[in-house]
Amino acid sequence: MLDIYFDDRTEKVTDDITKLIQDVLDHAAKMEDLKGSPEISITFMTDEEIRKLNAEYRGKDKATDVISFALEEMTEGEVAIVQEDDMPIVLGDIIISVETANRQAAEYGHDEKREIGFLALHGFLHLLGYDHMTEDDEKKMFGRQKDILSSFGLER
Repeated sequence: MLDIYFDDRTEKVTDDITKLIQDVLDHAAKMEDLKGSPEISITFMTDEEIRKLNAEYRGKDKATDVISFALEEMTEGEVAIVQEDDMPIVLGDIIISVETANRQAAEYGHDEKREIGFLALHGFLHLLGYDHMTEDDEKKMFGRQKDILSSFGLER
Protein backbone atom coordinates (compact mmCIF):
# COMPACT_ATOMS: atom_id res chain seq x y z
CA MET A 1 0.00 0.00 0.00
CA LEU A 2 1.21 3.48 -0.85
CA ASP A 3 1.61 6.21 1.71
CA ILE A 4 0.14 9.28 0.03
CA TYR A 5 0.41 12.75 1.53
CA PHE A 6 -2.26 15.09 0.19
CA ASP A 7 -1.98 18.89 0.16
CA ASP A 8 -5.10 20.65 -1.14
CA ARG A 9 -4.20 24.29 -1.69
CA THR A 10 -7.54 24.89 -3.42
CA GLU A 11 -9.72 23.62 -0.56
CA LYS A 12 -11.98 22.11 -3.25
CA VAL A 13 -10.90 18.45 -3.28
CA THR A 14 -13.33 16.20 -1.42
CA ASP A 15 -12.58 13.12 0.66
CA ASP A 16 -14.17 10.86 -1.95
CA ILE A 17 -11.66 12.14 -4.54
CA THR A 18 -8.66 11.50 -2.27
CA LYS A 19 -10.05 8.03 -1.46
CA LEU A 20 -10.42 7.27 -5.17
CA ILE A 21 -6.82 8.37 -5.78
CA GLN A 22 -5.57 6.21 -2.91
CA ASP A 23 -7.48 3.20 -4.26
CA VAL A 24 -6.43 3.72 -7.91
CA LEU A 25 -2.77 4.21 -7.03
CA ASP A 26 -2.75 1.24 -4.62
CA HIS A 27 -4.17 -0.82 -7.48
CA ALA A 28 -1.50 0.51 -9.84
CA ALA A 29 1.25 -0.20 -7.30
CA LYS A 30 0.10 -3.82 -7.09
CA MET A 31 -0.03 -4.12 -10.88
CA GLU A 32 3.49 -2.64 -11.08
CA ASP A 33 4.62 -5.05 -8.35
CA LEU A 34 5.94 -2.33 -6.03
CA LYS A 35 7.26 -3.67 -2.74
CA GLY A 36 7.00 -2.13 0.72
CA SER A 37 5.12 1.09 1.36
CA PRO A 38 6.48 3.68 -1.07
CA GLU A 39 5.63 7.31 -0.35
CA ILE A 40 4.39 10.04 -2.67
CA SER A 41 2.88 13.46 -2.21
CA ILE A 42 0.02 14.88 -4.23
CA THR A 43 -0.61 18.61 -4.25
CA PHE A 44 -3.75 20.16 -5.70
CA MET A 45 -3.35 23.72 -6.93
CA THR A 46 -4.81 26.40 -9.17
CA ASP A 47 -3.91 27.04 -12.80
CA GLU A 48 -1.84 30.07 -11.79
CA GLU A 49 0.21 28.09 -9.27
CA ILE A 50 0.90 25.20 -11.65
CA ARG A 51 1.70 27.68 -14.46
CA LYS A 52 4.50 29.11 -12.32
CA LEU A 53 5.93 25.63 -11.64
CA ASN A 54 5.63 24.67 -15.29
CA ALA A 55 7.51 27.82 -16.31
CA GLU A 56 10.23 27.41 -13.70
CA TYR A 57 10.91 23.69 -14.07
CA ARG A 58 9.84 22.88 -17.62
CA GLY A 59 10.30 26.22 -19.40
CA LYS A 60 6.62 26.28 -20.47
CA ASP A 61 4.84 29.42 -19.29
CA LYS A 62 1.31 28.00 -19.31
CA ALA A 63 -0.97 26.04 -17.03
CA THR A 64 -1.00 22.26 -17.41
CA ASP A 65 -3.04 19.46 -15.87
CA VAL A 66 -0.37 17.43 -14.04
CA ILE A 67 3.36 17.62 -13.33
CA SER A 68 5.46 14.92 -11.68
CA PHE A 69 8.77 15.32 -9.91
CA ALA A 70 10.44 11.94 -9.46
CA LEU A 71 12.86 11.86 -6.56
CA GLU A 72 14.98 9.18 -8.22
CA GLU A 73 15.39 11.23 -11.39
CA MET A 74 18.77 12.94 -11.31
CA THR A 75 19.97 15.93 -13.25
CA GLU A 76 23.53 16.91 -13.98
CA GLY A 77 25.52 17.71 -10.85
CA GLU A 78 23.17 15.98 -8.40
CA VAL A 79 24.30 13.27 -6.03
CA ALA A 80 22.39 9.96 -5.90
CA ILE A 81 20.29 9.28 -2.82
CA VAL A 82 21.43 6.14 -1.01
CA GLN A 83 18.41 4.19 0.19
CA GLU A 84 18.87 2.51 3.58
CA ASP A 85 17.03 -0.79 4.15
CA ASP A 86 14.86 0.58 6.94
CA MET A 87 13.92 3.78 5.12
CA PRO A 88 10.70 4.15 3.13
CA ILE A 89 11.04 4.57 -0.62
CA VAL A 90 9.99 8.11 -1.56
CA LEU A 91 8.97 8.14 -5.22
CA GLY A 92 8.31 11.86 -5.61
CA ASP A 93 5.63 14.51 -6.00
CA ILE A 94 2.57 14.84 -8.21
CA ILE A 95 1.04 18.29 -8.78
CA ILE A 96 -2.51 18.52 -10.19
CA SER A 97 -4.38 21.63 -11.34
CA VAL A 98 -7.95 21.28 -10.12
CA GLU A 99 -9.13 24.03 -12.49
CA THR A 100 -7.66 22.30 -15.56
CA ALA A 101 -9.01 18.94 -14.36
CA ASN A 102 -12.52 20.45 -14.13
CA ARG A 103 -12.31 21.88 -17.66
CA GLN A 104 -11.00 18.61 -19.08
CA ALA A 105 -13.69 16.59 -17.29
CA ALA A 106 -16.39 18.74 -18.92
CA GLU A 107 -14.64 18.50 -22.30
CA TYR A 108 -14.37 14.69 -22.13
CA GLY A 109 -17.88 14.22 -20.71
CA HIS A 110 -17.07 12.67 -17.35
CA ASP A 111 -16.94 13.93 -13.79
CA GLU A 112 -14.13 15.72 -11.97
CA LYS A 113 -13.50 12.69 -9.75
CA ARG A 114 -12.68 10.48 -12.74
CA GLU A 115 -10.45 13.13 -14.32
CA ILE A 116 -8.44 13.73 -11.16
CA GLY A 117 -8.08 9.96 -10.66
CA PHE A 118 -6.78 9.67 -14.23
CA LEU A 119 -4.32 12.55 -13.76
CA ALA A 120 -3.05 11.07 -10.48
CA LEU A 121 -2.39 7.75 -12.22
CA HIS A 122 -0.69 9.50 -15.14
CA GLY A 123 1.60 11.36 -12.73
CA PHE A 124 2.25 8.18 -10.75
CA LEU A 125 3.37 6.31 -13.88
CA HIS A 126 5.81 9.16 -14.58
CA LEU A 127 7.23 8.67 -11.07
CA LEU A 128 7.79 5.01 -11.94
CA GLY A 129 9.78 5.96 -15.03
CA TYR A 130 7.14 5.82 -17.76
CA ASP A 131 7.24 8.63 -20.30
CA HIS A 132 5.73 9.68 -23.62
CA MET A 133 8.58 11.53 -25.30
CA THR A 134 8.76 9.05 -28.21
CA GLU A 135 6.01 7.23 -30.05
CA ASP A 136 7.10 3.87 -28.61
CA ASP A 137 7.26 5.25 -25.06
CA GLU A 138 3.83 6.83 -25.54
CA LYS A 139 2.29 3.52 -26.66
CA LYS A 140 3.82 1.74 -23.68
CA MET A 141 2.77 4.36 -21.11
CA PHE A 142 -0.73 4.98 -22.43
CA GLY A 143 -1.29 1.24 -22.88
CA ARG A 144 -0.29 0.60 -19.26
CA GLN A 145 -2.45 3.50 -18.11
CA LYS A 146 -5.44 2.05 -19.96
CA ASP A 147 -4.83 -1.45 -18.55
CA ILE A 148 -4.73 -0.14 -14.99
CA LEU A 149 -7.81 2.07 -15.42
CA SER A 150 -9.77 -0.76 -17.07
CA SER A 151 -8.89 -3.36 -14.45
CA PHE A 152 -9.80 -0.87 -11.71
CA GLY A 153 -13.07 0.08 -13.44
CA LEU A 154 -12.30 3.76 -14.00
CA GLU A 155 -12.85 4.14 -17.73
CA ARG A 156 -14.29 6.99 -19.77
